[in-house]
Amino acid sequence: MKQSFIEDRDELCALAPVTAAPIRHHVFVCSGKSCSANDSAEVRAAFERELTARGLLMGQAKKGKNPRGSIVLTDCASVGFCAIGAAVLVYPDGVWYAQVRAADVHEIIEEHLLNGRVVARLALVKVPAEGSAEPTGAKENGDWEV
Repeated sequence: MKQSFIEDRDELCALAPVTAAPIRHHVFVCSGKSCSANDSAEVRAAFERELTARGLLMGQAKKGKNPRGSIVLTDCASVGFCAIGAAVLVYPDGVWYAQVRAADVHEIIEEHLLNGRVVARLALVKVPAEGSAEPTGAKENGDWEV
């Protein structure tokens, strides 16, 4: 059955609770072939566990998540550098992390998502809002801005 087009914005928002959530970050965890071979499922599970435990993961309460959570967690097929996965992207900051392991998730949540400090040892690329990718150079200059 095809759903009819909904004209009423309030009705649309009622059907999509994410529109009322105070979203601050959207975290993408690559689930492509190479990232999967580098334990991306475990990385995603670690994000889900810790974000849920902290009440930060946006989602349905009946699934143990917070409808007013500030972080959205999404699987994605590929981010373009799966050979050095598991890859994790954090938006709107445009930070792409490489070689992430489940043990790194706590640090990414604590440092980047909660305190605005990019985890330089894992950060590979920053894509600013203007859309031009820049190598981080984080180890040389530490000039990350989030």
